[in-house]
Amino acid sequence: MKIVQLKKEVNSDFKYISEPQNLKFPLVLVFGSRLILENETIFYKVKSLFPDGHIVFGSTAGTITSKTVDDTSVVITAIEFERSTFIVKKSTVLSPTKNIVNSINVGRELISKFPTQNLKHIFIVSEGSFINGSQLTVGLNSVPINNLRITGALCGDASRFEKTLCSYNEAPKEGEVIAIGFYGDRLEVTSASNGGWIPFGPTRKVTKSKENILYQIDDKPALDLYKKYLGDKSKELPAAALLFPLSVTVKNSKKPVTRTILSIDEKNSTMLLAGEIPEGSSVQLMMTNVDQILSASESATQKAINQRKNNPELAILVSCIGRKLVLDQRVEEEVEEVQSVVGNTTFISGLYSYGEIAPFDDENECQLHNQTIAVTLISE
Repeated sequence: MKIVQLKKEVNSDFKYISEPQNLKFPLVLVFGSRLILENETIFYKVKSLFPDGHIVFGSTAGTITSKTVDDTSVVITAIEFERSTFIVKKSTVLSPTKNIVNSINVGRELISKFPTQNLKHIFIVSEGSFINGSQLTVGLNSVPINNLRITGALCGDASRFEKTLCSYNEAPKEGEVIAIGFYGDRLEVTSASNGGWIPFGPTRKVTKSKENILYQIDDKPALDLYKKYLGDKSKELPAAALLFPLSVTVKNSKKPVTRTILSIDEKNSTMLLAGEIPEGSSVQLMMTNVDQILSASESATQKAINQRKNNPELAILVSCIGRKLVLDQRVEEEVEEVQSVVGNTTFISGLYSYGEIAPFDDENECQLHNQTIAVTLISE
């Protein structure tokens, strides 16, 4: 495997941040600021650097490399596989009239496009503004493929939450879901995820909801109850919601998932969550601190390493914007925790996202997570 990385700041061109190499038919991951990706020349600049590349764009709430975490740049990670292959497929989430398409069907359609022989792993780069991420994962899980694991990200837009962009072999745009399938006998891909958030306060029941809109908890307006438990922090809503997500345990499920509150509706006392929250679910508020976040990053990476026979050549990190807000000026320490486990010879690429796609550690079916780091390690 050969890997090169380049970085572009707002008012500069792309510059190598690793040793330049000539790559043949590489997979080119382009993660970065939505404001830069909107520039109509960006696709042609990347195409000029990698004319035979398979180029996947994704907007972020921050780019990740082994050297920096950055809000205002675009990072290219180009990978030439020497003993393995990959296939890239895409589906459109929005109709031409911008009506929302059934997200389950999008996931089902996307996964069914891949030949299954020797398929080792799928990595998702999805738009993050319109998609119902939890329904997308239901669709992705609907076609059973032995031992297949799926990881990935819902794209971000810093803390603006205006729109997200992604694409495959064309200029970045809204409404796309990209899937990269990895194949090969020599290919080794492992993954793990962890949050580091701790539930607190009483467990309550969701008594009224619709998809990812939460209306009532314990027959009371959800937003009113949320504000009560936040106390003085409620004055900082909606930004404070990223620091106090919900632990959600769906009926008949043993494992809770963490859900970020994306926005609030003061008029109707409702909250919009980043994933579904079915009626009958149990919920608790969650909190964390810097040390717990960093410990979770190290733990997830170690779990992914423990599954491996060989050292990873590439680590793809997907971490949540909420974690970034908690870490603040110590955000680069999250990458340092990962690097301390994988070693200095492993390339690191990634993004801060609006949602993380990964299985629970002892399962194969993927889930939508929030406030989590998902680590995917690749070698051949």
